[in-house]
Amino acid sequence: MRRRTRSSMEMGESDLLALRLLLEAERSGAAVQPKELAARLGMTSASMTALVDRLVSSGHITREPHPTDRRAVILKPTTGADAEVRHTLGNMHARMIEVAESLTPEQAQAVTEFLQSMRDAVDQIDMPQELVGAGHFHKAR
Repeated sequence: MRRRTRSSMEMGESDLLALRLLLEAERSGAAVQPKELAARLGMTSASMTALVDRLVSSGHITREPHPTDRRAVILKPTTGADAEVRHTLGNMHARMIEVAESLTPEQAQAVTEFLQSMRDAVDQIDMPQELVGAGHFHKAR
C-alpha cells in the first residue's frame, strides 16, 4: 500500500512518512519543528532540509512561523496534501473492502485462520524452543 501510495503521489518513503507524521500532528493540534521531525525519522539536519524543501516545492507542506519562538519555524501539511492522501488511500481502501466483502463465509474463515496461524508462527520466532514445545505458548484467538 505504501509503495502504491508513494507512486501515486510521486514521493519517496521518507517524504510520505514525514507527511503522514505531520498530518497526524495537525489532527492532534501539535506543532512540529523540522528538528523534531528529523529526530522522529532518524534523519540528519541536512537530509531533513532537503526533504522539507521537496515537500514545500511540491505543495504538500508549508513552513510557518513558530507561534511562540520567532526564531523557529513549524511545518504544516497543506489542505491539498490532506485531500490527496485521503483520496489516494480512500480509493485503495474501497477496493480492498470490495475484495474482502466478495469472500464467501468459508473463504473468510480460511483467510482468518491462515492469518492467525501466521501471526502465531511469527510470535514464536523469538520464543525459546523449549517453551514452544512445552506448551507455554498459547494461541490467542
